[in-house]
Amino acid sequence: MVWSRLLELATAVGFILALKGLSAPKTARNGNLIGAFAALVATIAIFFSVSELKNLPLIIAAITLGVLIGYPAARKVQMTQMPQMVALFNGVGGGAAALVAVIEYLAIGEETTTLALAATVFTVLIGSVSFTGSIVTFLKLQELMTSRPVVIPLGIVITPLVALGALASAVMLIITPAQSTLFVLLGLSLLLGILFVLPVGGADVPIVISLLNAFTGLSVAASGYVLSNVLLIVAGTLVGASGTLLTQLMANAMGRPLTGTLFGAFTAKKSDGANASAENRPVKSGAPQDIAIMLGYAHKVIFVPGYGLAVAQAQSTLRELADLLIARGIEVEYAIHPVAGRMPGHMNVLLAEAQVPYEQLKEMDEINPEFPSASVALVVGANDVVNPAARSDKSAPIYGMPILDVDQAEQIVFLKRSMRPGFAGIENELLFDPKTTLLFGDAKDSLTKVVAALKAL
Repeated sequence: MVWSRLLELATAVGFILALKGLSAPKTARNGNLIGAFAALVATIAIFFSVSELKNLPLIIAAITLGVLIGYPAARKVQMTQMPQMVALFNGVGGGAAALVAVIEYLAIGEETTTLALAATVFTVLIGSVSFTGSIVTFLKLQELMTSRPVVIPLGIVITPLVALGALASAVMLIITPAQSTLFVLLGLSLLLGILFVLPVGGADVPIVISLLNAFTGLSVAASGYVLSNVLLIVAGTLVGASGTLLTQLMANAMGRPLTGTLFGAFTAKKSDGANASAENRPVKSGAPQDIAIMLGYAHKVIFVPGYGLAVAQAQSTLRELADLLIARGIEVEYAIHPVAGRMPGHMNVLLAEAQVPYEQLKEMDEINPEFPSASVALVVGANDVVNPAARSDKSAPIYGMPILDVDQAEQIVFLKRSMRPGFAGIENELLFDPKTTLLFGDAKDSLTKVVAALKAL
């Protein structure tokens, strides 16, 4: 039908506009709404574009169940748990594409073209890897398993063998279709997804989430070809392309190639343990009143937000502190590292919740030259993205990652709950810098005390 094709075109344009909107903080909310509306239109259009819709009760039941699970989950999820939700939803998308491909293969059997068969096999392979890989990233982020790289014995041999086995079974399935080969492919692909993500360290998990998101997009696009659905092809291609670009950008932000992120654990050298423990190393701590005096008589303050700010939900208190400083004629800026938090844009969204003006948010390349002129750099919950070990310690898992040059500020204030290492699992040398003053405690509680002390000056 002509109107159906026009709806598909309009929906495709909606997806493109959504991606465009999501590229900037000011337009991200509208971009998200456009994308959601386009997805809703695409879903509704299917009911009117198919001449014979089978299993309608099951379809309605599945949609209802999805809404009942998805809507409350999205509404109630905490900002600190957003990456976990993204990982789970992404995995479900890949798993759904693989499951549809398996069912479609069992339905069509050998009565299809080689190209359609190849697309089906591709969807099973990539969708399954995305599914189990995303589950492992969820477990790492949720700390239900260790966030450190997990290298199984002979993993450097086993993982390539499983990958080769999956590829070989995929080729065999295309050349000589057989249900037994299909299930071998499915099993090996699911196992490959687990082995693929296990060696990735906690600091690199967001990159893998982005990569798996691209995998899911490609599997959805391939399933669109299998089902002769143009919208699935368009949406999957957009997700695959954008996920690939984002993965590359994040890998560049981490300062090493994607292969180093995925396979670096197999060749990493063990640390000599020189900085493995901070028990006998002196640090300088202060009281909220000390920090208030330091900030109150500064001429320029740079805030460095991190995951700990999200955990404490202290963004509004940080904004209140910034407003007090600005009222005293002090210049205030926020330093945003590309991989601060646990997903791209985490800090931007967090600070947007507190109505922080966008012009105060500065990306790493823009803010780094300003640290030497800052009276105080206030680090709230960030760790690995300010760790000088990224420059000097070749055994560190974050070595080579571009960091925020906090150590170049005149004075450094570090808000931490304890001396526990960051997500990468290594000590932060910045904590032991003579210029650094630590304020221990919950970030929101600490900032509230600093605000009160600053008002009393």
